[in-house]
Amino acid sequence: MTEVSIGPARQDELPRILALLEEGGLPPDGLENHLSTTVVARREGRVVGSAALELYGPAALLRSVAVRRDLRGSGLGCRLTEATLELSRGLGVEETYLLTETADLFFPRFGFRPIPRSVEFTSACPVSARAMVLDLRAAQ
Repeated sequence: MTEVSIGPARQDELPRILALLEEGGLPPDGLENHLSTTVVARREGRVVGSAALELYGPAALLRSVAVRRDLRGSGLGCRLTEATLELSRGLGVEETYLLTETADLFFPRFGFRPIPRSVEFTSACPVSARAMVLDLRAAQ
């Protein structure tokens, strides 16, 4: 497999990132407002994965972790998640949250734990989505 690099997203990559989200059934809403805290995986110069953070003071929402269908299971989702958590730490984020309908068994390996859904999360995703949090202060 050709080497995959991970780095900051560029504005011209937004359409491909949105296509990845659509392919994965993830909501694209507002992602363009968080492009500065989005990382992408590139293979041969093409976007093959993404992950983004929405910053809210000392907290962040991890969203849009998506990997091209034919590369799923290759460890790329782990690398993207690790890159966003490193970005969170670098930005001084204390807690990172996420909502997931399909990956609640994936994220605990990074230290995320389930939490009850708060009012802030009621409209963000379907009721079946599980809320999770990672305390970055404790994970250091």
